[in-house]
Amino acid sequence: MPDPSLPEPSASDRTTASATSADGPSQTSADGPPQASAPAKIRILLADDHALVRRGVRLILDREPDLEVVAEAGDGAEAIDMARAHEADLAVLDIAMPRLTGLQAARELAALKPGLRILMLTMHDNEQYLFQALKSGACGYVLKSVADRDLVAACRAAMRDEPFLYPGAVTALIRNYLDRVRHGEETSDHILTPREEEVLKLVAEGHSSKEIAEMLFISIKTVQRHRANLLQKLGLRDRLELTRYAIRAGLIEP
Repeated sequence: MPDPSLPEPSASDRTTASATSADGPSQTSADGPPQASAPAKIRILLADDHALVRRGVRLILDREPDLEVVAEAGDGAEAIDMARAHEADLAVLDIAMPRLTGLQAARELAALKPGLRILMLTMHDNEQYLFQALKSGACGYVLKSVADRDLVAACRAAMRDEPFLYPGAVTALIRNYLDRVRHGEETSDHILTPREEEVLKLVAEGHSSKEIAEMLFISIKTVQRHRANLLQKLGLRDRLELTRYAIRAGLIEP
């Protein structure tokens, strides 16, 4: 029986009460029933030094409802800048790029943003590059020749923390690793500093000490000191052996 000391609820009060269930307020509105919120898109940083390639890859990715390219870069150094400036969940990197290669950029991005997933997208069906890519922090290796078939699946696999390798890559990876162990070529990771890697890459590309000094804004003596340190650390004798090492390490194309 209602308490006569309390005022009778108004029509508006009764309407409000009827819209509230035991589970809490209803999410209905004048516009109709509630709509399920769309899942967040995977935000992608795309890096390739060829604009036409970037455009084609972007078309593949942006046509998927759960993928979105939020930043583009033309080389590895720019990719790192873009990662600082944009929130990205996944980086798709070409291997052979100027300034910093995709492998170098992958190592820096893995340290800069540990939560960022990294895929390598390359034209090189090359066991050495594959091995170096995985050591650099990449969780997948996709060939450009089949990007229209594999890239979308690789992006989704990366976000599930699952590795993605093109068919035959696992066998190649195991064979490569065993061959290197047998020949005593396995060295400890990060034997070179980032600056030494930069100098090594430029030396292997044929630049003189003066050119390297100008490109890196350091003195010629500093370049010469880095070169001497490289030879000593790696147990090598000359530029030719440095170049061969740079190819094996994936710093330059063979």
